[in-house]
Amino acid sequence: MPSSEPRQQLLQIFLDAVAAVNGRRVVVDALKTAPAVGPQALIAVGKAAVAMAEGAREQLAGQITRALIVTKHGHEGPLPWPVMTASHPLPDETSLAAGAAMLEFIDALPEAQDVLVLLSGGASSMVEALPEGISLAELRRLNHWFLSSGIDIVSGNEIRKQLSLIKGGRLAQLLWPRKVRCLLISDVPGDDPASVASGPLSPPRPFVLPDFAPPWLADVIAKVAPVNVPTRFDHVDIEIIASIQEAMRAAADAANRLGYDAEIHRDLLQGDVLRAGPALAQMLERSAARTVHIWGGETTVRLPVKPGRGGRNQSLALATAIAMAGRGDEYFLAGGTDGTDGPGEDAGAVVDGGSVSRGLLTGIDAANALQHADAGTFLEATGDLFTTGPTGTNVMDLAIGMKY
Repeated sequence: MPSSEPRQQLLQIFLDAVAAVNGRRVVVDALKTAPAVGPQALIAVGKAAVAMAEGAREQLAGQITRALIVTKHGHEGPLPWPVMTASHPLPDETSLAAGAAMLEFIDALPEAQDVLVLLSGGASSMVEALPEGISLAELRRLNHWFLSSGIDIVSGNEIRKQLSLIKGGRLAQLLWPRKVRCLLISDVPGDDPASVASGPLSPPRPFVLPDFAPPWLADVIAKVAPVNVPTRFDHVDIEIIASIQEAMRAAADAANRLGYDAEIHRDLLQGDVLRAGPALAQMLERSAARTVHIWGGETTVRLPVKPGRGGRNQSLALATAIAMAGRGDEYFLAGGTDGTDGPGEDAGAVVDGGSVSRGLLTGIDAANALQHADAGTFLEATGDLFTTGPTGTNVMDLAIGMKY
């Protein structure tokens, strides 16, 4: 990565923001504020499952009688309980194995047992139990279409609920009549518990298949035998303990400590990266010097048949770099707060006004790389990628711009 003070400062701001919403930290804070009483069965699922379970262990000591922990491959960590790992973003046999383990775990719980559920994003792919007549191949086809079509996570999760015995409130039904407390890290716009992890503990919404869905998807959903619609939710208490808003405030505080004015943009960062990138670059161009701009949300990317390397944050960074090419005082970071962006190991990228010209020196055209969803190849050549490893949280994406 090219060495410069503003680039390093952007990375520090990002890391401080992510640390503020770390799963261990926010679970400890929640359990200090409202302690759990009596023995607890623990279920932790999602990209932040291990960090959240660490917080529960730290605060509850010997109160946890048994636990089921499921996280993404590569996000595991040392705990006094077994940790299952499963596939993300595409479900596979490990996702079904985790789903079967969850059903078995719940079936063995006494009806008087209180349950603490720690939920974070990514669980939609990692834990699944399928209705009769639906195959894993059909589930994977749905998820592949969702991930490549450019639709938003809320709409995609509403569709995924239709092919599940866990999502859409059905986990709440399985846990009834046990008292359930859910601590939730939100990775969705609006922080609606019915969307995080496809709402396993929340009342389902009326569903209408969107007009843009392919005909084969309607055929798959039509195969599902009628499943009881969950109606029992008075035994469930859900508390959102971290979201993108806390991360953005922490980013602003970090920018202030470095001597910058900070502007938090309240409008959610969303939409196709090809439009979002130039819009962010335009805001930076109009900005006063020594100002850091902070956005949170999730953009989308329409993938070609054979996409290249990188995720939506790398594509957003490249689209922004193209729009601000040649400007010597502007810098931009886009990263996943979970530490991953797309199928690779990179968390995102930090670009500047010289990124496009650095790419040309290596023989790679920025616009062509963006068009072919190959931003990662370009950004590796320019030294603009950054890696954090799993962060123990997941509150959507952060984009941070700097007018130096």
